[in-house]
Amino acid sequence: MAVVFEDNSMRVKEAINQCGIGWLYEAAGELEAQVKRNTKVDTGQTKGSWEYSVNEDEGEAVIGSAYENAIWEEFGTGEYALNHDGRNKPWVYKDVHGNWHTTRGKKPRRALWHAYTSLKSQLINSADEKFGGLGK
Repeated sequence: MAVVFEDNSMRVKEAINQCGIGWLYEAAGELEAQVKRNTKVDTGQTKGSWEYSVNEDEGEAVIGSAYENAIWEEFGTGEYALNHDGRNKPWVYKDVHGNWHTTRGKKPRRALWHAYTSLKSQLINSADEKFGGLGK
């Protein structure tokens, strides 16, 4: 009686990889949607600027915005800057509607951070469910 060994390691690795990629797209999509819900709306430009990308080769997802105001909304400005590294004097600016304002800064709203912290447990649980099912 001969024993035949069948090596399925490549198929198993591919199944794990595809499961991970699928989870990255789901998780990044959930985070993007939540950060958009968390974003303050004036013109809608900042809210609409959030997006995600998945690098399947590296197994990572990035959620962010290329719009400069998203940084200000996340970390604040002036005397309200999250790291206390903003201006300490008031300044004047003209908004998109042509109105002039004097400000001491913008308080951080932390839309991305709040999205992450509110979804972290849910995303971990969804990964556990997805990867836990691989052995079945």
